[in-house]
Amino acid sequence: MSLEDPQYRITPVQQAAASCTGAILTSLLVTPLDVVKIRLQAQQRITDQRCFLYCNGLMDHICGCGPGNGQKHWFQRPGRFNGTIDAFLKISRNEGIYSLWSGLGPTLVLSIPTTILYFVSYEQLRLKMKEVYNKKLQPGQEKLQPHWIPLIAGASARVFAVTVVSPLELIRTKMQSRKISYSEITQSLKLLVKQDGVFGLWRGILPTLCRDVPFSAIYWMHYETIKSFFGSDVPSFGVSFFAGGVAGAVAAVATVPFDVVKTHQQIEIGEKTLYTDTPQKTKSMIEVIQEIHRHNGFRGLFAGLVPRLVKVAPACAIMISTFEYGKVFFYRLANPHSDL
Repeated sequence: MSLEDPQYRITPVQQAAASCTGAILTSLLVTPLDVVKIRLQAQQRITDQRCFLYCNGLMDHICGCGPGNGQKHWFQRPGRFNGTIDAFLKISRNEGIYSLWSGLGPTLVLSIPTTILYFVSYEQLRLKMKEVYNKKLQPGQEKLQPHWIPLIAGASARVFAVTVVSPLELIRTKMQSRKISYSEITQSLKLLVKQDGVFGLWRGILPTLCRDVPFSAIYWMHYETIKSFFGSDVPSFGVSFFAGGVAGAVAAVATVPFDVVKTHQQIEIGEKTLYTDTPQKTKSMIEVIQEIHRHNGFRGLFAGLVPRLVKVAPACAIMISTFEYGKVFFYRLANPHSDL
């Protein structure tokens, strides 16, 4: 018996529930790492600008630093930290343990639906392509899954999820930056479309796609390959955790230059278009790469490799192992007498 078999598969709704559980758990476990990073940067006055990036383990979000953005300034609280461990201890002791999840709530409004859309789309695409690839097999023959299936399914699912959510993330950021009420959303959208055209709703999507699509393709290909080494379509929690962590680390290393460029472009888009009254033209991706190379050389494109690995690998491991366990859980729930 295999969960890949159509008669044993869980439904898309159950897949959504499994990915939602994984998304919440990932955010709860990974967010403190980014909160500590932001507090350390604020201490060094790196965030003395109009905006900064906040990551909850699922998505990057642009957040404003100014007094008029409607956010609680948790990142500006006083504190002298001598490193990551010291920051964890002092924030927990002096501000309460819940301070390690500062700013998490508002970011989950979009990141959880995005993760659900991404994982369910991936599963549906992968299974459909696998069926088409094996449609000529005789009954009883083992169905194969070549490496290109998870690669294409992962890349396609990411393009779909990012394209759907990008305008919503832009609206969310715009609302926070200018305290726009819900009644003013339509007016704000009309103004944005009038100034930049319909494609203005997807401003900043290119750097996101250039990082996330290769990452997803590399990640899913390696995850499915590692999982297949253990000879089961239903991996244990430990196997999926290990495979997810390794695949996430490989994908993170391979896409570091894209991450560096994306970070620079997102910050620039935030400062020059979202958190200002006089929008300015932003640099193209090529111009950003040239500027990084000019100031920091080739090594500049691989800046932040270790922090990225520390955050991405555990997030991938937690997310995929929870998702895989969720699929088995829902199957057992619907089939209590199963031996799975």
